[in-house]
Amino acid sequence: MIISTNDVLFEEIQSETLVVAVSKHAENTSKWEAFLKNFGEHIAEWVKSGDISSELKKIVKVPVANNDVVKRILFVGIGERKQLTQENIREVFGLVGKELLASKPESLAIWVPSFSTESISDIDVAYLAAEGLGMGSFKYEGYKTSSNVPDYYLPAIELLTDEDSDEIVSYFEVGTIYADAVNEARILVNTPGNVLTSTQLGEYARELGNSYGFETEILGKKEIEELGMGALLAVNQGSVEEPRLIVLKYQATEKWEDVVALVGKGITFDTGGYSIKTKTGIVGMKGDMGGAAAVLGAMQIIGELRPNKNVIAVIASTDNMISGNAFKPDDVITSMSGKTIEILNTDAEGRLVLADAVTYAKQQGANYIVDVATLTGGVITALGYDKTGALTNNEEFFETFMESSLETGEFTWRLPLTENDKKRIRKSDVADLNNSPGSDGHMIFGGGFVGEFVEDTPWIHLDIAGTSDTRAAYDFGPKGGTGVMVRTLATLIERMADEE
Repeated sequence: MIISTNDVLFEEIQSETLVVAVSKHAENTSKWEAFLKNFGEHIAEWVKSGDISSELKKIVKVPVANNDVVKRILFVGIGERKQLTQENIREVFGLVGKELLASKPESLAIWVPSFSTESISDIDVAYLAAEGLGMGSFKYEGYKTSSNVPDYYLPAIELLTDEDSDEIVSYFEVGTIYADAVNEARILVNTPGNVLTSTQLGEYARELGNSYGFETEILGKKEIEELGMGALLAVNQGSVEEPRLIVLKYQATEKWEDVVALVGKGITFDTGGYSIKTKTGIVGMKGDMGGAAAVLGAMQIIGELRPNKNVIAVIASTDNMISGNAFKPDDVITSMSGKTIEILNTDAEGRLVLADAVTYAKQQGANYIVDVATLTGGVITALGYDKTGALTNNEEFFETFMESSLETGEFTWRLPLTENDKKRIRKSDVADLNNSPGSDGHMIFGGGFVGEFVEDTPWIHLDIAGTSDTRAAYDFGPKGGTGVMVRTLATLIERMADEE
């Protein structure tokens, strides 16, 4: 439940916890004197002495003794107001969400204008607060039998604002939709590979499609064979689990035209195959379907918000296992496109399943393609764990994407794809392409291989191997799956819809 007011009246707050921003010059905050009158002039002294800190991201919880309703105030440091960014606000509310997960209040009031600036409106704050709170309060329970603590759901949010309350509530609801989709993607990434098989990922997508009225196809091994998807089938050869090609279509216009394809890598567990991973490197490979999770999360937002843009989601899913039937180095396989591929590295399997997936997307009428994958360790070597790597063949399309990335705060950095890189991908004595030209420029070769199947279609490749998972708790949640690119992909679709 969301409650909003068209006037900030502290004496009428209905919530037990109040969130207040404290800037370096708190006394300049509009209605600060009215706030002090209701909750005590001593607060001004505590701010002045530093007991209540204005330092960015510092949260101080203060109990309230003279109020029958408000039991505590969370003072959130925002630093110098003029230097405050939208991402700062999203981050501080992520930390507030973590605090709520710990204290579990029954209701929460946010003094929205205390976070606003000349360039960040109350509407912006409401949206950013919802995203931050939703992501920050996420917790993955997993499968511990000793856990008897129920999930925490904040039942009531009160938004104190002097602006149009209906619009404020609307933006808060949209932010909540975005956060919920990120958290769903996180759950998928965190789920063990023996639980989230390709079959189960397909069933999850089917339920998602049914919920939002998407045209849904979940293709099994027989249908995949009929389509001639030799690359996906090769990766699946060593497995006892059948592969799945997962397709969701959202048709926003009368004609199926000007279609954006979101293509995800859905490797539910990756041993590396005969190019086997190390005993430490293999741990965590349940998350090798992070690209699929990002696409499904974005489709959840699209289903909720219904942008005026045609979208097709295509996910190629299997695990990559070792057996007497598994594909091996020196094999030559034939992709759905007809192009042949020399296998030099069975651990370079993600690009193989993506090759067939983007070919399928093109056959289904895709005019733009974004593929998302936990593809290479090379992107981590190049950019670290906090940056998503990108390739593109279309400047205008990529510019729109980067505007979306900047809006969501999901840092993306473009790497080059040169003609020399393409020549190395095409170098083989026995086939049209090879799947692993070398360890140097690994991220570029991985994405560039997918580009060989995209050809001239405007395309963006996103390598989220470093950003799909975090090894430590951070502003927006605990360690584990991050749900990265869910918000950026959905924002990209909304931006493209607005450009129509």
